Amino acid sequence: MTYMSTTEKRSGGQNLFDRVMDIISGIFIPIVNVIMAAGLLKGILMLLVNANLLQQTDGAYQMLYAISDGFFHFLPVFLAFTASKKLKADTFTSVMLAAALVYPDITALFKNGTQMDLFGIPIREVTYPSSVIPIIMAVGLQHYVERPLEKYLPNAIKGFLKPMITLTVVTPITFLVFGPLGSMIGEALAGVYALLYNLSPVAAGVIFGLIWQPMVVFGLQWGLVPVIIDNISTLGMDSILPLLGPAVMGQAGAALAVSILTKDKELKSISMSGSITAILGITEPVLYGVTVPLKRPMIAACIAGAIGGGIVGTSSASAVSFAFPSMVTLVVYFGEGFWTFLIAMVIGFILGFVLTLIIRFEEPVKSQAGDISQDNASNTVSYDCL
Repeated sequence: MTYMSTTEKRSGGQNLFDRVMDIISGIFIPIVNVIMAAGLLKGILMLLVNANLLQQTDGAYQMLYAISDGFFHFLPVFLAFTASKKLKADTFTSVMLAAALVYPDITALFKNGTQMDLFGIPIREVTYPSSVIPIIMAVGLQHYVERPLEKYLPNAIKGFLKPMITLTVVTPITFLVFGPLGSMIGEALAGVYALLYNLSPVAAGVIFGLIWQPMVVFGLQWGLVPVIIDNISTLGMDSILPLLGPAVMGQAGAALAVSILTKDKELKSISMSGSITAILGITEPVLYGVTVPLKRPMIAACIAGAIGGGIVGTSSASAVSFAFPSMVTLVVYFGEGFWTFLIAMVIGFILGFVLTLIIRFEEPVKSQAGDISQDNASNTVSYDCL
């Protein structure tokens, strides 16, 4: 499926919050499939090791682990590439900046607790491999540093002098300011979630299960991605992702119910195919083509997600790597609480299906010209439960 950015989904002006969400989604969307692939591969390797089918000392394991873990280790490099496209900065300069952040010697110094300073100013120890926020901030600053250089530097020396000056300015600021600031923001976001989860995992499950798909509608889900990646990087697991699974399956169940209830052949086809893609973890076709336009199925799916999320919250289910919940990424969630998570996914699907059948929906009637008429409430058909 082709993902749409927040800008593509909405028209008109954007406030600051919308702009931030649009930037985050525009940076992550191009690499989301690779993130999922790397996360799924890491989960499969974990499963093979637990089943004694593969040893961590085997060459095959080490090579495949390098593929999956290498992506997350060098994530700032990938983000530098996509961020440069979104923020209109020079791509190779952005990648070079990210390479400096994850340079092995720098990483080793921070890991060993060696104090670094820049012109007498101490540099705070920050783990840059797998980090998200610092490189995005750095590329944002890079854009503004490059603009006057592009305008005023002579063409004869611009090609090499512009990236050199840019890196000389942006890199120290990143180490001194953006790294610590990004780390604090990440810790704050993770702390807020941890506070809610520790207060009541069930309540956290209900809340996230209820709001997850509305967040997807407005492109806000990408704001959680840095928190999830940070959890996996620092804790080796994440408890947010499992809470979202039933919400995804609730959309699949609601779409299946719509395909059964509707007499419109086009809507029936969209609903059926959308149900399948939702089971595979992609809910955008269902959201924009079925549940949101019909409203009531969206309510049913959100209720199903809330109940299922609450069930997941009773367990200690977690994801060992990044992979949005679906029936094809279950291996990432294998471990403590897995069966509760799987049962909650099934319950989410069933509830989304049954609730949609119960509360029904009003489907716009097509005019003779073939378009959808929504002029008044009389131009709708209410479908009873079969």
